[in-house]
Amino acid sequence: MKDPLLQRVATPLLCALLLGSALPVHAGRPAPTNDFSKAEAGERAQGGDTTHDKRLNADAFSHSSANLSFEKRLDFALGNGMFKKIWVSSPSSTTASDGLGPLYNARSCQRCHLKDGRGHPPEGNYPQDTAVSMFLRLSIPPQNEAQRKALAEGRLGVIPEPTYGGQLQDFAIQGLPAEGRMHIDYREIPVQLSDGETASLRQPSYRITDLGFGPLHPQTLLSPRVAPPMIGLGLLEAIDEADILAQQDPEDRDGDGISGRANQVWHRQRQALALGRFGWKAGNPTLNQQNTSAFNGDIGISNPDSPAPSGDCTVNQPLCLQAPNGNTEQHDNQEISRQMTDLVLFYSRNLALPPRRDVDDPQVLAGKKVFYETGCIRCHTPKYVTGDNPALPEQANQLIWPYSDLLLHDMGEGLADHRPEFLASGREWRTPPLWGIGLTETVNDHSYFLHDGRARSLLEAILWHGGEAEPMKQAVIEMPRQQRANLIRFLESL
Repeated sequence: MKDPLLQRVATPLLCALLLGSALPVHAGRPAPTNDFSKAEAGERAQGGDTTHDKRLNADAFSHSSANLSFEKRLDFALGNGMFKKIWVSSPSSTTASDGLGPLYNARSCQRCHLKDGRGHPPEGNYPQDTAVSMFLRLSIPPQNEAQRKALAEGRLGVIPEPTYGGQLQDFAIQGLPAEGRMHIDYREIPVQLSDGETASLRQPSYRITDLGFGPLHPQTLLSPRVAPPMIGLGLLEAIDEADILAQQDPEDRDGDGISGRANQVWHRQRQALALGRFGWKAGNPTLNQQNTSAFNGDIGISNPDSPAPSGDCTVNQPLCLQAPNGNTEQHDNQEISRQMTDLVLFYSRNLALPPRRDVDDPQVLAGKKVFYETGCIRCHTPKYVTGDNPALPEQANQLIWPYSDLLLHDMGEGLADHRPEFLASGREWRTPPLWGIGLTETVNDHSYFLHDGRARSLLEAILWHGGEAEPMKQAVIEMPRQQRANLIRFLESL
């Protein structure tokens, strides 16, 4: 068998038969392996049949699902065009692209998700650098009974800051001031590891300078966020809800110290609570809601699901509310139509995973053993078989390897933002998928990780783990240097 990606171009069942391994073909969570002498069947094709086999260069995250039909590749290309579209302010002669802002963080989706990959913190504070792929979420504690009731019922996940809204927009159209500038200061924290090895963690602190609309509420809560990678999102949406919920253990009844729980968030189309899957705190239930919220909040583009033409403007920003918009009949009386957001949805749903590298390498296998036996898989669930959905055949019935349970976990005080979001506390974060993480530097030319990019390496990201992951972190600190190197080598292969 010359083609090591046979499992990608064949069906999972055929691949299992050819490789002599009984892979499941029904939705579920296959049991993790305890054999680290060789790679598992299907492991290299971490996105199942969707995994691409293109060159692993700076475009490695920008290819379509390998099992897309020729006809559907046109929709993918059109969605890619919408993802890259540069928006301009209204009024404009180009009515197909106007409606930017009035306040915004970026002029296109691609500006934050550069090459469909991971964002990063600025290399310096403004004006040295502009934080295009990172911004600050804003909120305040509830101030009255109506707000407390909306939070309790889940109709709101947060109470926006009354002047600046739900996030800080650091750009504005002509005639308006930007809301402000994110300012980051770092403090180095040394960490002593076994075998004489040392590491240093940079602890960030955040503040806002150059406020454009007056002072912030005195109880304002800040939460920094970098843009996450776009790959594999359609596959995460295709995991059966029951397989995610079955991993919950909020009371830690099994006594393993892990208390994962699902976020329950507001589904705008259904007008009901639903399982949160997307975002750093699992604050959105669907990929479409994640996309359309970003169009409205990050770029200021109204759409059928987030129809405010002034984006995140508040009543305390009257000039912002009075700014012209780009709503047109040809776009469903919005600035971007349902057809256009559907194309972006199709594009983001079908951004393919790259293949794993070096799955049979002895050091990678040794690192995989460390990852599993240290207990990392208690949160970073290795694999699933996606559900059977005839409407989305590309993502259906696929053996996938995201290394995430998509649940919320207490990550300790070191990573806490102290800003609740729906059911997520100020110390909880959704387990991020790890697939593709080893290609971050190849695609995005940096190695910054975690929700705010504070970690400058995979080892630093591990050393920031606390809370439920504290025992695993301590095990990494205390293990022999070679085992740590093996663990990092395994992560680099994902």
